[in-house]
Amino acid sequence: MPDQDPPGWSELVRSFGKIGLLSFGGPAAQIALMHSELVERRGWLDQDTFLRGLGFCTLLPGPEAMQLATFAGWRLRGTAGGLLAGLLFVLPGAAVMMVLAALYLSYGRLPLVDAAFLGVKAAALAIVAGALWKLRAKALKGPLALAVATLAFVGLFLLDLPFWAVLGGALLLGLLRPAGGSAAPAPAPAGHGTLRTVAIWLAIWWAPLLLLLAVAPGSVPAQAGVFFSWLATVSFGGAYAVLAALAQNAVEVQGWLTAEQMIDGLGLAETTPGPLILVTVFTGWLGGAQVRLAFVTALVTLWATFAPCFLWIFAGAPHLERLTAMPRLRGALDLVSAAVAGVIANLSLWFAIHVLFRNVSEAGFGPPRPDPSSLDPVAAVLAVFALLWLLVLKRGLLETLAISAALGLGFGIFVPLAFGQG
Repeated sequence: MPDQDPPGWSELVRSFGKIGLLSFGGPAAQIALMHSELVERRGWLDQDTFLRGLGFCTLLPGPEAMQLATFAGWRLRGTAGGLLAGLLFVLPGAAVMMVLAALYLSYGRLPLVDAAFLGVKAAALAIVAGALWKLRAKALKGPLALAVATLAFVGLFLLDLPFWAVLGGALLLGLLRPAGGSAAPAPAPAGHGTLRTVAIWLAIWWAPLLLLLAVAPGSVPAQAGVFFSWLATVSFGGAYAVLAALAQNAVEVQGWLTAEQMIDGLGLAETTPGPLILVTVFTGWLGGAQVRLAFVTALVTLWATFAPCFLWIFAGAPHLERLTAMPRLRGALDLVSAAVAGVIANLSLWFAIHVLFRNVSEAGFGPPRPDPSSLDPVAAVLAVFALLWLLVLKRGLLETLAISAALGLGFGIFVPLAFGQG
């Protein structure tokens, strides 16, 4: 826990509520937003604690940004703080996703909503650019860290290496290099305390699912509970890393939705607050709609996806200080943090390509290949505006998001009219 007095609950609600409502643009932008709010603006976490937490959360299965928010809340106010922070990070986006899924089923894609979200995505590019610029000086300390970050980016973006292999390689390199300095390990948490935490959270996670399996075996909600619990356990690398398994089961095996609907769901998840893995809620809603259980299936999906995250954090985080007090392990986690900078750069470039170009080929080996002729001039103009407004003029994040969304909506209305398409 931090040495300074912990923030009050009202402050915690305002801060993490703001993060939850403004966490657009995927993990890179979300991590940048948390760093800005918790480290730079509030000073609740120091730089080293934030980076250690980020490295730890990146090694866990599940959405690293949501788990980082939970870790930060736990550091500030214990288990209750972690619960508050994690729920505030997830629930606003989950509510928005359910509404959008219902509208999508009723009306299909809504052009004006897409236009407004284009402005939001352009603003997210500016957020990510600012985060990368700050992170380069704070996480890339020395030539080895810079080399690890570069290799992580090349491995992910150009060579399609698995996420776990990149981070595992950085961790192994850190463990093998000679340790520098010395430090007395912090006292270890009691073993029975960790076992009790694991038992409690396993029960919280599985009790409602087992009840559902007993009451309605074979139903779509029961199937969703089992599948998404499995997915949450093996989903190293965040939403992008699990899309193949998600698509294969939901589209090809269960037939809950089509491939085109899955792509639309990912697009909605990218342009709403909260973790990208909220695409699972969209998937559950469309799957449940086939048997008039959309809301129930989406809730079960939400529970099975995010309840395990609290288990990983509350069981593992108490050991982090002791482990990182050991020079060799601290050095290993430093290299993992450097690799995370490369991971964020990879996600950022992937996101930028998909925002700025309408046609992007993902087939085959190598990076996504945008069609230069499909450059979206509206997206490019909005991205330049957001960069100038946020990073050069130093205006507020909420103001930048709101103006960018309004400009995107304006372009969506008036550009078709000007070219006779309305």
